[in-house]
Amino acid sequence: MQPEKSPEEYWKANDNERWNQSVYFNFYDPAQRTGCFIRVGILENLQESNNWFSFFRDGKPLFTRLNMNLPYTDKRLGEGDGLQIAGMRARSLEPMKKVHITFDERDFKVDLMWEAILPMQDAINLSAGGEDDAFAKNIAHIHMEGTCRVTGTITLSTGEVIPIDGKGFRDIAVGPRNWDGLKHYRLAWPIFDNGLALVATHGQSTTGQDAYIKMAGKNGRWIAVSKVEDKNFYEADEMTLERMEWRVTDEEGDVHEFTARSLFRWTFPFDTYALTEHMMEFTLADGTKGYGLGECGFRFPWGGNGED
Repeated sequence: MQPEKSPEEYWKANDNERWNQSVYFNFYDPAQRTGCFIRVGILENLQESNNWFSFFRDGKPLFTRLNMNLPYTDKRLGEGDGLQIAGMRARSLEPMKKVHITFDERDFKVDLMWEAILPMQDAINLSAGGEDDAFAKNIAHIHMEGTCRVTGTITLSTGEVIPIDGKGFRDIAVGPRNWDGLKHYRLAWPIFDNGLALVATHGQSTTGQDAYIKMAGKNGRWIAVSKVEDKNFYEADEMTLERMEWRVTDEEGDVHEFTARSLFRWTFPFDTYALTEHMMEFTLADGTKGYGLGECGFRFPWGGNGED
């Protein structure tokens, strides 16, 4: 099921104070040991925007720009010259298939293209959690996700040019974004070398409900997932991942068991909530490697990390 119009375009807010349109991009290039996390959130009723722009290599930051309370922008990814915020421009060149992201300042330059491998799919719809699902009520009505090949260049202040040819995820969300509705959540988005991709997100609401966003990408399409079994192991700070041990069973009965170790981590705050983003190296039970996002969300005052 696809939404009635492209979520890359402007969607008028409803009366929810925290109505949100957002876009997210990541990638990792294992040959260059380099990757990024990019997000733009647009909150029309609060007349605010926010932006993450974090790049790393060898487990250390290359450039980070974090802006949480910027003025509202009426620009959108799929309209006109694209979405322009905090020095970055992201523009859809082919609807839901190709996005060009640029950044050009004295200390850091980016020229990167995200081109679809697996098509964008509404993971909330495919997860069939219903309208009372904790994610559908608090995080988004529509959450489109897809995998991409990412190519281009990153230029450092030293003049070094890093050529990029990696893989990553992108997502587009439309709907409420109320982090206070979730006590905790954890997420695994691996892209494996054998072509398998997984979307596995487990949320725990403040009212005690377990909710999932889940799907599996294989044989060129997304299919539903029937079960997610997730176990995280944290560093001493209880907020950053040391490793993961998960099992995902898809609707065709295939079991995808994997472990993961952290390659890079960064924390993004949302007032009474914080997200820790990790780029992970994933390993399937048969030894197949993959890379992708491991993410955790935590509510404050401290409500635990889901392993309590």
